[in-house]
Amino acid sequence: MLDLFRYDAKKHTILAAGQVAPDADRCVQCGICVYNCPVGIDVRAHAWRGEPIIHEYCLTCGECVARCPRGALRFEKTDLFSKKK
Repeated sequence: MLDLFRYDAKKHTILAAGQVAPDADRCVQCGICVYNCPVGIDVRAHAWRGEPIIHEYCLTCGECVARCPRGALRFEKTDLFSKKK
């Protein structure tokens, strides 16, 4: 049986080693980030709580970051995909 869910580091590359991180103090809850998210993630709720956008459907496309009129969103490097020794 084919194992579709096994990760093989030799065959796969990491596309994005980061996440979108909000600055809650700059966010005015305008909702432009949510409107421009192609997969419909409620980015505004994450920004309100000051939590990074860690969502299984997030493409890290950067639309929310680019469209935020207050600069409340930024990309933040993460070690989520790094190998543990």
